[in-house]
Amino acid sequence: MQLSEQEIVRREKLNKLREMGINPYPAALFPIDSTSASISNSYEEGKKVIIAGRLMSRRIQGKASFAELQDSEGRVQVYFNRDEICPGDDKVKYNEVYKKLLDIGDIIGIEGELFITQVGEKTVMVKDFTILSKALRPLPLPKKDAEGNVYDEFNDPEQRYRQRYVDLAVNPSVKDTFIKRTKITNSIREFLNDKGYLEVETPILQPIPGGAAARPFITHHNALDIPLYLRIANELYLKRLIVGGFDGVYEFSKDFRNEGMDRTHNPEFTIMELYVAYKDYFWMMDTTEQLLEKVAIDANGSTEVTMGEKEIDFKAPYPRIPILEAIKKHTGYEVAGMDEKSLRDVAIKLGIEADESMGVGKLIDEIFGEKCEHHYIQPTFIIDYPKEMSPLTKEHRTNPALTERFELMINGKEIANAYSELNDPIDQRDRFEEQLKLSEKGDDEAMFIDQDFIRALEYGMPPTSGIGIGVDRLVMLLTNNASIQEVLFFPQMRPEKKPLELNESEKAIYNILKTHKSMPLADLKEAAGLSNKAWDKSLKGLNKLGLTKVVKEGDTLICKLNE
Repeated sequence: MQLSEQEIVRREKLNKLREMGINPYPAALFPIDSTSASISNSYEEGKKVIIAGRLMSRRIQGKASFAELQDSEGRVQVYFNRDEICPGDDKVKYNEVYKKLLDIGDIIGIEGELFITQVGEKTVMVKDFTILSKALRPLPLPKKDAEGNVYDEFNDPEQRYRQRYVDLAVNPSVKDTFIKRTKITNSIREFLNDKGYLEVETPILQPIPGGAAARPFITHHNALDIPLYLRIANELYLKRLIVGGFDGVYEFSKDFRNEGMDRTHNPEFTIMELYVAYKDYFWMMDTTEQLLEKVAIDANGSTEVTMGEKEIDFKAPYPRIPILEAIKKHTGYEVAGMDEKSLRDVAIKLGIEADESMGVGKLIDEIFGEKCEHHYIQPTFIIDYPKEMSPLTKEHRTNPALTERFELMINGKEIANAYSELNDPIDQRDRFEEQLKLSEKGDDEAMFIDQDFIRALEYGMPPTSGIGIGVDRLVMLLTNNASIQEVLFFPQMRPEKKPLELNESEKAIYNILKTHKSMPLADLKEAAGLSNKAWDKSLKGLNKLGLTKVVKEGDTLICKLNE
């Protein structure tokens, strides 16, 4: 492991602390009784406090120093005075430990008294301090120059998502997003609990990935010697509970889909699914409006939220637009009643990729997604989907070609999906059979046949309405974040590239090639200035790492840098 100069210095300080008999990672409880927020909100002159947090800045001026301590609720100014900390002749704790062996980023505990500085800032006069955790890496803290320009900010998205622990420590607004996320989920729970619905848990590992059209993650259970799937939805298990006699159940579930990643998709995501007996999709639309209106107010104090340059209002009621009408409005094509070939022709005319594995439902879904979805910025219910798109949904009561389904669109994206649930077991089996045909055509997102779920329906499920609300996308809307990675603590990332570990001779050759890309072997050897032994060993090392290659061009051997 290669260490930076600062990391080496911090490890040397760590060793010096240990040599002084100070444990830089003590095990004992530290008896905190105050926080930065409680000091700010309930200030009392001279009050004794015990706080702890991360040292974020300091200004040492001889025997005194002002510093900032950051805890989970914010920052507070602290004042270190040598004679307060070391009232006797021994000044080592201030002169050596505080001034020389502490670093920005170290976590310390402080015992002190409150006072207000001459400029009116609430401050803790430090009477004693304890090192609770020595930081061995420096925090990437932003800096300001004389003109007030900020630089060295920790704002590269990939670094931030990969090292969320650093992101949270140095970017306070990030923590605010996740605090608001918890407020949002708590608000949803409060709404549903007040209605008497029961929060439940259903399996994550499932023998059949049902409840949605998506590509699953597959694993294997060694003891049972069977394949299992990470759930793509929890719908079919929740409906089994309705069969069993519960009138209303809901679950915040982690679902997993082995599909693409972008600014609105992560392979692991959170969804809240609710199922209520003796209701239909009209009732669910009314309920969804009430829920989201409450959640917006609880999260932001208003039904109106800002998303980028747009103002979105969650105030009910929301427009209700049939999907086929939306397609006609935004494409000019009347697709109602079209067969698969005609729909494929329309899709191709609209510039949409359409292969032979796509059935009627998927073609309509692609057309709507590509040409219509982005128009719906304000909350809008898109309703009455064709039967081919909705294998778990009850047939529409007035049009047998359609189903009683809606999707809620906000800011051009689907936020929720809901049905009057199909409870006819014979119809359900037929729908699953149609999905099987799509799978045989090559649609790897088609649903499996869940024989046990059909058996459950055969025992009788009451009329039911269900909904799935994408929690991550809802949080994005209510926190003004355009990327799903901003609202997930630890989004999925590509493997981190390991830094190259080259010796000095290898570096000499590699750095020359970085400039020239390729060179005759003899010229490169001369430019590197290495002995024959070092040259041979280093070139072999670079070739083995896949960084360089030697090729023959005519009569000349050329060394090239692998791009």
